[in-house]
Amino acid sequence: MDSMTSAEPEPESVPTVGHSPADIVLTSEQQDVPVDRATAAARRVIDALLRTDRANANLDRVAEELDSIADHLEQHAPVVAERLIDMWRGEGVTRHDPVTGPENAIAPPLALTGRADGSVDGVVALTLPYQGPPGHVHGGVAALLLDHTLGVANAWSGRSGATAQLNVRYHRPTPLFAPLTVSGRMVSEEGRKINSVGAVHTADGTLCVSVEGLFIDKRVPRPR
Repeated sequence: MDSMTSAEPEPESVPTVGHSPADIVLTSEQQDVPVDRATAAARRVIDALLRTDRANANLDRVAEELDSIADHLEQHAPVVAERLIDMWRGEGVTRHDPVTGPENAIAPPLALTGRADGSVDGVVALTLPYQGPPGHVHGGVAALLLDHTLGVANAWSGRSGATAQLNVRYHRPTPLFAPLTVSGRMVSEEGRKINSVGAVHTADGTLCVSVEGLFIDKRVPRPR
């Protein structure tokens, strides 16, 4: 979760309700470029490793091939300080965050759309890498999705800040392998304090998780 680590925004235009078209996708969309295709393939590998028959699959060969790929990628990796500057340039972390980032293999990824009423929402189906109880989403994963969604909702409403507190309520287990609607909206602001609410519903409208969030207008400068 953000936990007081939201980054200072770039001076570029950020879509906001009332100043941008409604029903606009606010998160970075997957593109037909090598890095996005490679990341999507990595997601498939993560999921497939959890699904595969561990007794029959040639996992020694798989491990060798994956180690070879990791070696190749690491050989072309700049130092962390340089990579952070690159990651936060332009779109910033929206292409790399663990919820919506098309360049992050652990992101589902969740695409969020801004609505005319100031809310944001997106639909995602989570699979075995996000499992907690048998056949259901880990509670920490649900909280992560909601934390990020509230942050996007705040930005859509023209405010931005870091997570100070989340009050998460788990109403019932959240199913895997089923479409889930994750939504959020800013409800009030007082000085530097921003209050937001969000929820996770199943396709039939059943409430699984709800959240109340407090955000503070405080950001960490972008790496330069």
